[in-house]
Amino acid sequence: MTSLLSLHIHKLLLLSLLALIVLILSACLGNTKPIADIDWLDVIGEGSTALALGVWLLMILRSRPAGRVTNLLTMGLGFMFLAMWQDALDEFFRLAAGQYWESMIESILMPLGLGLLTYGVWHWHKEQLSIRMQLQKREQCFREHLWLDGLGQVSLADQVRASLRRDWQRPGQYQALLMTELRGFADFERRHGDREAERMLRETGELLLLNLRQQDMLCRFARDRMVVLLPETTPATAFTIASELQQAVEHFSFRAAGDGARIPLRLDVGIAVRQAADSPDTLMERGHEALARASLGNGLSLVS
Repeated sequence: MTSLLSLHIHKLLLLSLLALIVLILSACLGNTKPIADIDWLDVIGEGSTALALGVWLLMILRSRPAGRVTNLLTMGLGFMFLAMWQDALDEFFRLAAGQYWESMIESILMPLGLGLLTYGVWHWHKEQLSIRMQLQKREQCFREHLWLDGLGQVSLADQVRASLRRDWQRPGQYQALLMTELRGFADFERRHGDREAERMLRETGELLLLNLRQQDMLCRFARDRMVVLLPETTPATAFTIASELQQAVEHFSFRAAGDGARIPLRLDVGIAVRQAADSPDTLMERGHEALARASLGNGLSLVS
């Protein structure tokens, strides 16, 4: 986050300088109002609005790289902030009737800022549609950052349950579930440390995503255990997909840090097929059961 904010230091400095200039102009060209004449309700309303705009601007700059959309959002919020900042200063300083610069700041910058912000949000909307296509295998119909696994940037088990509950009344919507686990992961973590283990999880997670269909969804259930939801999938197709995921992981050249030696990986996959009397919880339970059988056998097991 900090590295992104450092890309926009010049924007923050310029906005701070403009706000300081407005303050100096108001203080030098106006007269300070007596405390009795200050409308504190307006101070709270206008000041809190300016503060909120400033906070929104900081959040955008902390979360976005430089670019056209970022510049539009920054200018829009920046102009609106300056307009509300001047509006709040009016409660403390009284300017002579002939000084029109103060009203021009409020009257021009606010609509200009709203226009730029709206144009920026329109471009942001198009940007989000593109990102949505990239995240479809992670999100499907849900977006909740609290469900996002910070390690592998895939969804957590809560999204599995939410997806199952949402579509459970549609017969056959989720006909198969894969429960996957890296064989020997605990030993690898002990030998190579947490950082290498986390890198392995990230890279294998991306590998699994690349080998899934557009409508499938991958979620993390536990440390190295992941769940794949396969909508409208027959048991034979689910078995084929599970085998392909195993082969992709086995052929993946994961290189250890340091000497760069290739570390062979193996994926155990348990397949659970939805039955008429199932609930989301029972389907998940049979997925765990299938994975346990796969771990004790050849790495692939189907429980129907």
